[in-house]
Amino acid sequence: MLPFPTVPPSLDWLLGVLRPCFRAPTYRVFTALVVGMIAQTGRHTVCGMLLGAGLGGVWHHARAHRFFSTARWSADRVGLTLAHLIADLLLPPDTALEVAVDETFFRRRGKKIFGVLWGYDGSVNAPKPLQVGWGHCWVIAGLVVHLPGCPRPVCLPVLLRLWAGKGTATRVQLARTLVELLARAFPDRTLHVVADGAYATHVLRGLPDRITFTTRAAHRSVFYGLPPAPTGRRGRPRLKGDRLGTSADLAARTRFRPCRTTCYGHAVTVRVAETVCLWYGVFGPRPVRVLTVRNPAVRGKELTVVTTDLASSVAALVSRYARRWSIEVAVFDAKQVVGAGQARNRTRAAVERTVPFAMICTSLIPLWYSQFGDPAADVAVYRSTAPWYTTKREPSFEDMALALRRTVIAARFNPLRAQPPTAAEILEVQRAWASAAA
Repeated sequence: MLPFPTVPPSLDWLLGVLRPCFRAPTYRVFTALVVGMIAQTGRHTVCGMLLGAGLGGVWHHARAHRFFSTARWSADRVGLTLAHLIADLLLPPDTALEVAVDETFFRRRGKKIFGVLWGYDGSVNAPKPLQVGWGHCWVIAGLVVHLPGCPRPVCLPVLLRLWAGKGTATRVQLARTLVELLARAFPDRTLHVVADGAYATHVLRGLPDRITFTTRAAHRSVFYGLPPAPTGRRGRPRLKGDRLGTSADLAARTRFRPCRTTCYGHAVTVRVAETVCLWYGVFGPRPVRVLTVRNPAVRGKELTVVTTDLASSVAALVSRYARRWSIEVAVFDAKQVVGAGQARNRTRAAVERTVPFAMICTSLIPLWYSQFGDPAADVAVYRSTAPWYTTKREPSFEDMALALRRTVIAARFNPLRAQPPTAAEILEVQRAWASAAA
């Protein structure tokens, strides 16, 4: 059994919420691998997680591999339980959930790995100009929240699906499955889903009214007017009005108005033209709002945002689409800091669980930091050790991971008392180390 002092009480409290998702022996392995994933500074393979937890010479590595390949637990159940915890801790009751959807690619090597295929790899390390790789394509859904002391939005991934390639469910269908899972888990909340233009397909037709979808329209997209009133004559009433044209045609006929909003952490004034119409090829007969956004600071470029949300303000919609970028940042942090995708599993169950496990660890770090972190102290220490970063005003994801890693080390080697350290003692040791480093 994993020694209790290895798990800080603060992190053990968060992991305890996920205990009903596992059996007792499986939960002990889960706790150990989470701690190992966070504490590990080298390769984040399955054996690397054991080394990070300090169990390399205590447990056989097969015990950790069996957790992913044969143990009875569901990544969806863990993700939905984590989503409820995020909503309880970071969102006011009965408020709408903001869900970001995207996909990412993890490169793999070998022919005997389940689910590998040739796919597009848009990461910064992908070879140019083709950006094609051999590996796994994952569709991700995460909750966009704001952490205390951090003005920028943060996306916390909760649900994932592995795309099996052509001839199977498309990536948009997988994304809709994830969104509907979240909707069933939160029956009393509205879901505001935001995604890029790749998810604007006819698969989005028929979504429930309490699920709004905000995406980007291509320049060639065609819009139609609202259906006219029934004439009372025989035959089926018209499902759509007259053809209005493309987004450029709509913008040419609509008046632009100034709008003060927040985009990518900065308050900006943009000019927006709004039209209520139908995007029949994507949402069918459901009315949408087409927002053509022009930023005076960037000449010659327009952004066409389409949403089924008919109630929110224009400023809120423009800011909501800008917050979609938080899921791109979350995927980058998961790969570069947490080490998602470095595990070398081959069997189906292991492949379908390892990346979701890493993404859950990615979400646990900001969630822990929102409750037990000290943003002001961490920023002050960073700016004292690196004074050339004069614009740093908030902790990064790496700062949050380092704070939790120090807490894990303080809990493991705390010299103050023989009993398991309290959260206050861990924070005291952490601040002492930070002061020594400064």
